[in-house]
Formats: sequence, C-alpha cells, structure tokens
Amino acid sequence: MAKESDKKELTVNRQVLEQLPTPVLTVDKTQKITFLNQAGCEFINRDLKDIVGKSCDEIFNSKFCNTSECKMRTAVTNGEQSSFQNEFSVNGSTRYVECHTAPLRDDEGNIIGGVESIIDLTQRVLDDKKLREQSAAIREMSTPTIKLWEGILVLPIIGVIDSARAQFMMESILNKILTSASKVIILDIHGVATVDTAVANHLIKITRATRLMGCDCLLTGISPDVAQTIVHLGIDMNTINTTATLSDALAEAFRLLGIMVTTSEG
Repeated sequence: MAKESDKKELTVNRQVLEQLPTPVLTVDKTQKITFLNQAGCEFINRDLKDIVGKSCDEIFNSKFCNTSECKMRTAVTNGEQSSFQNEFSVNGSTRYVECHTAPLRDDEGNIIGGVESIIDLTQRVLDDKKLREQSAAIREMSTPTIKLWEGILVLPIIGVIDSARAQFMMESILNKILTSASKVIILDIHGVATVDTAVANHLIKITRATRLMGCDCLLTGISPDVAQTIVHLGIDMNTINTTATLSDALAEAFRLLGIMVTTSEG
C-alpha cells in the first residue's frame, strides 16, 4: 500500500510540475537528467525521451557547466541551494536565465539528485541592452563636441545636466581634446534652463579637467536668470572664464590662440 501511495504522490507531483509555466529540471547524483517538464522541453525545443539519461551540461551547455561555478553540482554534492543568473546556448542562440537550484532528498533525507527551476530573462535582457544602446546614442547626440576652428571646439549643451550626463560630457570632451589636439573649448549653456550648485560643480570639474590637458575652457550663454541664480547660491565661478555670447567666446578663443581676424572690404 505504501508503494502504491508513493506512486500516486509521484504522479500528482509530476502533474503539478507539468502545469508550471517555467522550466523545471531534475537530475540524479551523477547529474544525468531524470525529468524536464513540458515548459522545459519547449524551452530547449527537445522531447523528454531524447534527453532523459543525458548529462545536463550536454543539453543546456551553460557558461557554468563543467566549471567550479556549477550550482547543480554544489546542490548534489554539498546539499546547497543557490539562486543565480546564467546563460544557456539553445539551438545556436544565447538565452539569459535566472536559476534556482536545490538538492533532491529521499524520505530519509539522503541526497538523491538535484532540482533546478529556470526563469527565462532573455527578452528582458535584450530590451535592457537595446535601451542602454539607445540611451548611449541619445547621450552622444546630446553631447555633440564640434570642431569650430582649428584648435577650437564648441559643445552646445541643451537640457538638464545630471551626474551621469556630466560624466559622459567630461569623457567626450577630454577624448575630443586628445584626438584633435585642441587648445580651447567653448561650453555653450544657452540651452540649460537652470543651474544649481550641482550643475555648477560639474562645470567647474570639466574646466579643471580640460585645463589639466592644456586646453582653456570658456563658458558662454549664461542667461540673466541663471546669472541671478548663481549669485543667489553664492557659487564661486571665478575659476571659469565666461563670456556673454558665442561670438564673444569665439573672439576670446582667437585671442588665446593669437589669431587675428580681419574683414576685407570690397
């Protein structure tokens, strides 16, 4: 009767696992596959009869397989539970997953194998990657360091300057200075609506960094409202060379480079 009861319980358990929408895998102590539910078979596009008895690393070929980081091996040998992110190679494509691994025990508590549930994160990972690429492209477009004249760069800044954007601006500016050997860069903040202490500190850091690379930094486009805000906040901008307009900044850049600009009369 006990054996018949065990069979019924096993059948019920299997039916429950088959209803789960996420893959569930079981292996024996040698890490040979003993069961994979329907969701798992669909995940790897294989029939259960084709994989039972085969090593799990042969079927899933994850980046942790056959390494000291194999969590299924840890579950089977040490009885440890693990939650981690992994990558599988399925039908020639990479699938990004979150795995939860635990030992399988018999009624006496002896380890007889391991069980692993798998959550497919592939679409989320790809969406996040696409979003990061789009964000990088937007940052690149919003930080167009332009060669205005030989030795002179200009960076028109529009919108909000936060820490992430300020860091990207600094990296972009310093790289452009290095590749172009420019001696003057003009930061035009005409399109920046507000300047607070944080924004001012970012601008000061940028000017200091450019100076360390032998490049003078000119700040132009300060609106009356922004000027009043800077004065009200008590921000020390004395270390920054400022001009009223872009044409004034260009004239100052010419002066710094010793360039004489004359007009010809026809």
